Amino acid sequence: MGKAERTREFIVEQTAPIFNRKGYSGTSMSDLTETTGLTKGAIYGNFENKDEVAIAAFDYNMARMIAQVRAEQSTHSTALGKLRAFISVYRRGLFNPVLSAGCPIINTGVEADDTHPPLKSKVQDAISKWHRSISAIIHQGIRSGEIKQDVDVPSFASLMIAIIEGGITVSKISGDLTYIKQSLDHLDHLINTQLKK
Repeated sequence: MGKAERTREFIVEQTAPIFNRKGYSGTSMSDLTETTGLTKGAIYGNFENKDEVAIAAFDYNMARMIAQVRAEQSTHSTALGKLRAFISVYRRGLFNPVLSAGCPIINTGVEADDTHPPLKSKVQDAISKWHRSISAIIHQGIRSGEIKQDVDVPSFASLMIAIIEGGITVSKISGDLTYIKQSLDHLDHLINTQLKK
């Protein structure tokens, strides 16, 4: 990796938590220079504009989240275990650096919905990939005989995402972790009652 690539990577690593915590509009150029220790010119020497930094930061945050989920899933051999891996990661989520400011999907999506089409597109793509991942695991479980044949796979995948994101959002807004804990408990119950054969 060359010096330019290392510098870009450094900028993204340092600014990703700021963008996730403060949002695109709330993150100023002074936030970027302060957190990286670089000048505005140095940042713009590696990125065309703030938009490009924000998009790279979102990709970085998502890659870290996905890596955590995959690491947890690698400890499970069953489809039900792989689904519960999402619950485990998000149950620990508000206590680790990746999710300490909330989920980048909801944080970025709410702000970018009407104001930043490129970021909104990134969030939509992340949700679609997550939905496909959950759906693929459920189909795997149906094939292996772990999961009921008559499950409405797309609906359950959508519900799973909504429960997780809703719980995180209300917990962050209220400052009360009870919401995410109860949401994840309910999701675990749904996996046991609606999916498990």
